[in-house]
Amino acid sequence: MRIALDAMGSDRAPAVEVEGAVGALLARSDDVRVVLVGDSERIEAELARFPDAPRDRLEIVHASEVIEMGEAPATAIRRKRDSSIVVGVNLLKAGQVDAFISAGSTGAVMAASLVILRTIAGVDRPPVGARIPTATGRCLALDVGANVDTKPHQLVQFAQLGSVYAQDILGIDNPRVGLLNIGTEPEKGNEAVVEAHQLLARTDLNFIGNVEGREIVSGHCDVLVADGFVGNVLLKFYESVAGLITSMLRREFAEAGVEMDLDRAFRRLDYAATGGAPLLGVNGVVIICHGGSPPLAITNAIDVAAQSVSRRMVDHMAARLARPSEGKAAQ
Repeated sequence: MRIALDAMGSDRAPAVEVEGAVGALLARSDDVRVVLVGDSERIEAELARFPDAPRDRLEIVHASEVIEMGEAPATAIRRKRDSSIVVGVNLLKAGQVDAFISAGSTGAVMAASLVILRTIAGVDRPPVGARIPTATGRCLALDVGANVDTKPHQLVQFAQLGSVYAQDILGIDNPRVGLLNIGTEPEKGNEAVVEAHQLLARTDLNFIGNVEGREIVSGHCDVLVADGFVGNVLLKFYESVAGLITSMLRREFAEAGVEMDLDRAFRRLDYAATGGAPLLGVNGVVIICHGGSPPLAITNAIDVAAQSVSRRMVDHMAARLARPSEGKAAQ
């Protein structure tokens, strides 16, 4: 298995990517290989810091350009054809690698994936998923920013893709699918959400109905469906919670003269542990990481990518979308 990693994407590239890749390979005893895509001279300089790196399982593919965060994604992927993102996605399209990971411009990764890989049959718009912590484990929320405006049937597609991810990667046999809403009653919400509820209720998914914001943290569902606008607000709120609560409690405990390892207590809220956000519904395994990712996040993203490939997640999604959408009605 060969996994391409955009070595120029993160805020501290390529140091973070190289360290994360080396860490992933040292922790694995299988035949996974990492292909570092980017400035070969800079990548080699970083690799020199790790004399124990398994060089026989590391490759470098040179890419002379980098797509910056502020660039317009569609324009950037056309003008910078030798960028680490475009080169990496093209490697995936050509079958030279089995997955692609990037902590670079989310918009550019999405644009390149749509243009080069295309979506699987039955998917209009690929969503980005994020594993958010709950009292019982983790829940996959999607979409968390790829599609701001969505139609009801597209929310159903998100639910189908998320259900397959929960089965293949989270190991949940019959994942509970919830629709994020302002109330639990079927008639609550805007027109798109109300219609989406009706459509989801007719599928053979394990649809549990509407889920309110306060029910997310209790582990009420395994897959949480929302449009990208709401999902992105939810994700960024989650990302800020750990730091806020930790700082507040640390101050309170310090004033009381009590010592406690709060970093360990709140480790479950750390986004670095989730292995990045999958772009679901395209013809290939694509993982998007946070620009500020530490090496651990890259290491975990490689693990998630390897799982996605070995468990044939994309094939299962294609099969799921090929099935009649109204399973319950057909029965």
